[in-house]
Amino acid sequence: MRYIKVDSYEIMSRKAAAIIAAEIVRKPNCVIGLATGSTPLGTYAQLIEWNKKGDLDFSEVTSVNLDEYYGLDASNDQSYRYFMNTNLFDHINIDKANTYVPNGIADDIDAECAAYDKRIEDFGGIDIQLLGIGPDGHIGFNEPDTCFVKPTHKVTLDASTIEANSRFFNDISEVPTSAVTMGMGAIMGAKKVILIANGLNKKEIMEKAFFGPIDPQVPASILQLHPDVTVIYTEKNPVK
Repeated sequence: MRYIKVDSYEIMSRKAAAIIAAEIVRKPNCVIGLATGSTPLGTYAQLIEWNKKGDLDFSEVTSVNLDEYYGLDASNDQSYRYFMNTNLFDHINIDKANTYVPNGIADDIDAECAAYDKRIEDFGGIDIQLLGIGPDGHIGFNEPDTCFVKPTHKVTLDASTIEANSRFFNDISEVPTSAVTMGMGAIMGAKKVILIANGLNKKEIMEKAFFGPIDPQVPASILQLHPDVTVIYTEKNPVK
């Protein structure tokens, strides 16, 4: 594991984008795993800039997202499909038919989860997976538990996750209480993993996750077992 502490959110974002870009240049038809939330916005902005300059080509890339809120369809402006379109896909030359986000309104969620894992398996796994980390150590929406859950699954969100995500909604009562999330199997099966985090509020959980014991109560700690992980952390938030 490479643990890199940097001096700013902007440096963190550029470093993460550079690793993703290098993988796309190395393997133009690579499969990239993507995350949502405020942390990766700088990374996506940098990738968009390089694409617009002609330095980076997404035309053969396939993407798979970590998660989606249960009960929100793609047209909902709080859905993660909407987030990805707005913050990345609408601005690069990726084929949206090759971008995948779990279906949070599937009639049969168990079947949707199984199909999502099968799709990733059929792709040959994920070449590079981008992750953030929640205040309770969750990655994707894999919340603290008594075990590490392997398959994609529906999960009830912890109160701390709901509270943290409430900043994106008008009121905390609007935050979905469940989500569909990629499990630890696909995440740990990724050939490369990048985890990015920013802010002093993440300092304690970063220390627990990467310098403490491997514990399903701190889901990100399982990454200590991955053979190719780069963690990039800054105590600083974006410059406004």
